[in-house]
Amino acid sequence: MEYAVIKTGGKQYRVKAGDILDVDKLVAEKEVVFGDVLLYVSDGTGLPAGRQVKIGTPTVTGMSVKAKVLEQHKGEKIRVAKFKSKVRYRRVSGFRALLTKVQIEKIDSGKTEKPAPKKKTA
Repeated sequence: MEYAVIKTGGKQYRVKAGDILDVDKLVAEKEVVFGDVLLYVSDGTGLPAGRQVKIGTPTVTGMSVKAKVLEQHKGEKIRVAKFKSKVRYRRVSGFRALLTKVQIEKIDSGKTEKPAPKKKTA
């Protein structure tokens, strides 16, 4: 299993391919690329070296996470109440965060595969 820790909206999320999560509102129509990858872990299936871990300082260079935007919506309402005793002061207000629901499609390690060398024809 491979996963990454990304940073967006001042928060950090542990994601893997196929995850669906709500993040703070992003200005994107169909696809978004998260470039702030703080950690990358691969279990090493099929790799001779085994488990691979990359820790960023502060981010891992060349790494990105691609996600598909599913919808823009509002979160649940949060009620905020202010109260002061003995002075008849009471205020209640509400807040609904604007969120974007995204589905993680691919964790791109930044490795570009070199095409096979072309054979020279004589």
